[in-house]
Amino acid sequence: MTTGRAPTGTGPWPYAVWALTRGWLLACVFKVVTVAGPDVTVDVSVIYRGWYEVLLTGTYPLDDVTWQYPPGAALAILSPALLPSWEYATAFFVLVLVCDALVLGLLLYAGRRPGIRAAGAWVWVAGVPLLGPTVYARYDLMVTAVAVAALLAGVRRPRALGALAAFGALLKGWPALLLVGVRKGRPTRAAWTSAALSAAGLTVAFALWMPGAFAFLAFQRDRGTEIESLGALVFHIARQFGWAGRVELRYGSVEFVGPHVELVSALALGLAVLALGWLLLWRLRARLFAVRTPAEAAFTAVLLFTVTSRVISPQYVVWLVGLAAVCLVFRGTAMALPAVLVLVAAGVTLLEFPIGFGSVVASEAWGVTLLVVRNGLLVAASLIAARRLWRSTVPDRPVGPRAEAARGAAGGQPSRVAR
Repeated sequence: MTTGRAPTGTGPWPYAVWALTRGWLLACVFKVVTVAGPDVTVDVSVIYRGWYEVLLTGTYPLDDVTWQYPPGAALAILSPALLPSWEYATAFFVLVLVCDALVLGLLLYAGRRPGIRAAGAWVWVAGVPLLGPTVYARYDLMVTAVAVAALLAGVRRPRALGALAAFGALLKGWPALLLVGVRKGRPTRAAWTSAALSAAGLTVAFALWMPGAFAFLAFQRDRGTEIESLGALVFHIARQFGWAGRVELRYGSVEFVGPHVELVSALALGLAVLALGWLLLWRLRARLFAVRTPAEAAFTAVLLFTVTSRVISPQYVVWLVGLAAVCLVFRGTAMALPAVLVLVAAGVTLLEFPIGFGSVVASEAWGVTLLVVRNGLLVAASLIAARRLWRSTVPDRPVGPRAEAARGAAGGQPSRVAR
């Protein structure tokens, strides 16, 4: 007698490996274990704690240019208040651990469904510790948890996907891209309407809650080229030939300042516009939507906007790890290779920051090599993901409504159309 539920085949191993690796991460952020390089916990114990104190006064950090986050970020910064008897940083690290465990639980629970597997959970178990202690010393893992929940809920409930995507976008912007791959027709109308209504309601609520909810827009606009971004490689190499610029701590990140920086920043913006144009074209041409398409499209979109960003901070990679994990939940996903490249990039990121960050700041050969490898892996993952998304969803010839309906009735799995 069968239960109709696909076995996970995982046993206790995901939990055991998760516990061991997360124990190591906690030992790092609590400074029981020392990792070479700068202290990554300063952002929490100093910067986040400072914002926390300001937010408690009833206003956003209007005079702090390092506050470059949407208004919902205040919820993450204030979250340690849920554990009032604990010191701020301690409470923050514990709450990140809880979100980490929540993601694992969601991925394993999803793996119990027919047609779903546990590979996604293993991507999460392995990918997070590859980034090192930085992943627990930023609030990006919390946002990633919302994104994972949105995509998994969206398999059956597009409205839930829309609401969670809107909430995630007000935490840190990028979860808005989760909406790009929703199946056309009624699911799209449900998800996008839910997202619009949720975003509107939350935006009004944040604006009424405290003054300065949207001050971050001006601070974000003025950012330059951060030294870990793809465009920064131009200046790392140019410094070897006497480029007259310099490195400065600006707007909360280490950026290049000097000749031609504005031009490279503008080119990065242009590449982001091209990425947006490609996504819009894909959306118009796509016809073969499978149950896994929203996750694959979201993964591809976030990859594209990450590599074209003026900033590729180490914690950004946890977004990609989370989305890759959701993609690999589905059997037959086209994103296995890009997911592997992201995992390797996560490991290189740890070598680049915090371990080799001094070498990166000085544009030394080792630091530049790490950046070339890490950013090269992300670019390769982006291009491969985009190509595979296109091939799996855009037919070789037009597909009529009847063919699409038949494919949907067969389980939503795309098939190649003969030439």
